[in-house]
Amino acid sequence: MVKALKDKNIRPNINVEENKDIHFAVSCRHCDDAICLKSCISGALTKKDGLISVNKEKCIGCLTCVLVCPYGAVHPDEENGVVDKCEFCTNNLKGEPNCVKGCPNNAIVFEERG
Repeated sequence: MVKALKDKNIRPNINVEENKDIHFAVSCRHCDDAICLKSCISGALTKKDGLISVNKEKCIGCLTCVLVCPYGAVHPDEENGVVDKCEFCTNNLKGEPNCVKGCPNNAIVFEERG
């Protein structure tokens, strides 16, 4: 990702971890029993139709959800002082998420697994 988009000013909602020669995306698992959802004291995290989303108007920036997420998928939005996370582009439910469509190297795949 860094190589392909090094000159672009982007703020992805998926963190990419690097470990030697292995790079992998850390995205929200939208857990059935989500501890981030339970820990949110302002009610900014909600779950609808299996997707956990952030209401940035309600988020008070306590970052409790960041601390409890076992996957590291919730992260602070340094620009706004609230949290951010992958929401599978819920504003664009016409097929693939934007990260998959826009990846110049076709390195990101979106698939359902059983």
